[in-house]
Amino acid sequence: MERMAWKGRIKPGCKAEYVRRHNQIWPEMKQVLKDAGICNYTIFANGDELFGYYECEKGIAFAERTQAESPVVDRWNEYMKDVLELEMDPETGAQPKLEPVFRLD
Repeated sequence: MERMAWKGRIKPGCKAEYVRRHNQIWPEMKQVLKDAGICNYTIFANGDELFGYYECEKGIAFAERTQAESPVVDRWNEYMKDVLELEMDPETGAQPKLEPVFRLD
């Protein structure tokens, strides 16, 4: 199973709204993530800084491609852009991967 980690930033003063939207995540968005083979997905916040982690049952490339081709993800990204600052990889359409430097199994 491949692992993916990303980082982002909540726009100042928008943390409560960011949390509210994720507490009400669309069922179709959850389904896209599951279809992409994404599991064990967690987003952590440290103030306005975000760190996301998930595991990819079908590999990172498959997860990136599935999300990049999804109109639901496009709608979600549009919905979130007023509260979230994300750097996107133009090649994959997904967040740039963080480099793993340590893992304890």
